[in-house]
Amino acid sequence: MKPAILLTNDDGVNSLGIWAAYEALAPIADVTVVAPATQQSAVGRSISIFEPIRANKIKINGIHAWAVAGKPTDAVIIGLYALKLAPALVVSGINIGENLSYESIMTSGTMGAALEASNQGTKGIAFSLQVEDQGDKFDDPGQSAQSFDEAKKVVRDVVGRVLASGFCPGADVINVNIPSKVSGGYEVTRLARKLFRTGVEKRLDPRGRPYFWINGPLLEDAEEGTDVHAVRKGNVSITPITLDCTAYAADEEAKRIFLDGSQLPELI
Repeated sequence: MKPAILLTNDDGVNSLGIWAAYEALAPIADVTVVAPATQQSAVGRSISIFEPIRANKIKINGIHAWAVAGKPTDAVIIGLYALKLAPALVVSGINIGENLSYESIMTSGTMGAALEASNQGTKGIAFSLQVEDQGDKFDDPGQSAQSFDEAKKVVRDVVGRVLASGFCPGADVINVNIPSKVSGGYEVTRLARKLFRTGVEKRLDPRGRPYFWINGPLLEDAEEGTDVHAVRKGNVSITPITLDCTAYAADEEAKRIFLDGSQLPELI
């Protein structure tokens, strides 16, 4: 029997990216698509705990899928606990747009789904495809002009290797970023610190009241060995990620500041 895979994303169940991933994985796995009903980019690991979640069985391209009226994490939780899928892996993507650096993986719904899966006991792999025009990230993901041909090859190969060899010990998620034009091979990377030069644009509405857009251009590059640098030079970036955010390097200094010879002060 083929191994079972729960396939999700944050661009929505109608995204061309998730169906490209389905086409890549269907020959090697029993794939069930459980994904947000609508675009949910940049929601990170947020979970719907103050409203009910509806999940509807639909058919796209002749394939049954589940459209979840919630976040990517909701889709994973519904798949694992309501649909009782018990997959060998959760695959998230193919996201339209790269998910590189500290800041992206903390806000990415694609990564949020993979992290939630691993937190719930099923390892996750996230796939993202670089876009050359950043405006493509905000277009209709069901009508993307992006080519997924190379990305599909990477998805099948990476997942096939993991299914054959097992998940990397010590990692909870594998974050895979694919250049828009692959000119190299795989590169195992670390996270760069930033991907964007953050800015805020102030505008005025027709009544003269201010409002703001968070914006900022992509950084052109980052240090050797980082995910940003690997993708910029045409390599497929493979970044092992852990759920443990503990800053172990700060342990001794934290003890010196907070534990050595001090007691909690009296509250006034």
